[in-house]
Amino acid sequence: MKIAEIFYSIQGEGTLAGVPSVFIRTSGCNLRCEWCDTPYTSWNPEGRDMTVAGIVEQARSYGASHVVVTGGEPMLFEETVELTRSLDMHVTIETAGTVYKPVKCDLMSISPKLANSTPEGQFHAQHDRLRYQPEVLRKLIGEYDYQLKFVVSSPEDLTEIAVMLDQIAAGRNRVLLMPEGTDSETIRTRARWIAELCKREGFRYSPRLHVDLWGNERAR
Repeated sequence: MKIAEIFYSIQGEGTLAGVPSVFIRTSGCNLRCEWCDTPYTSWNPEGRDMTVAGIVEQARSYGASHVVVTGGEPMLFEETVELTRSLDMHVTIETAGTVYKPVKCDLMSISPKLANSTPEGQFHAQHDRLRYQPEVLRKLIGEYDYQLKFVVSSPEDLTEIAVMLDQIAAGRNRVLLMPEGTDSETIRTRARWIAELCKREGFRYSPRLHVDLWGNERAR
C-alpha cells in the first residue's frame, strides 16, 4: 500500500491529545477538502509502496504503545484491514467516515466533513456527494469505540452538526469541536467562541496541539 510517511510524535487532537504515538499516514483520499492540511495525501497523493510487514516493523521500532493509522483516507484500502490486525499496539484510525472496512481498532476517530469543506471547481460535486455517508457512520459508531471530531469554521456549522447527530443517533458526549486553521493565531481566534459553543451544547473542545507546537510542518 502507498504510505506518505511514518513518524513518531504526540497526538494533537481528540480525547488522546498529548499521547506519544506512531503515525502511519496512508496516501490517497476520496475527498478534496477545501482546507485539507495534508494535500500530499489527497489533492496530490505521494508516497512509496510498502508491505504490511514493512510498515509494522517500522512502527514497532519506535517502542511506542499507541499508533494512529491516518491519511488521506485509510479506510479506502483493503490492506488496512491486515495492517490493523497486525499492529500489537493501541490502534486509532482517523477517517472521514465515508467508507467501511472490517478493521481492528481501539478507537475509531471519525471526522465527518461539513459543507465548509467543499471546494470550488471541478471537485465540488464529487466531494459534496461523498463527504457525508450516514449509513457508514451508523455502522462505524455501532461497532467501535468512537469519537466524532468536527472541524468548525463558523457558528453556523452547529446547525449542520445537529442534523447529522440526529440522523446517525450519535452520543453528544462523543462529539468534539475543533477550530479550522493551520496556524496558531487563527486557531486561538476561533477557539474562544468554539469553547462557548461547547459549554452551551455539552460538547468537548479539541485542541490542535501539533499546530501550536510546530505550526503546519509536515511529519511533526
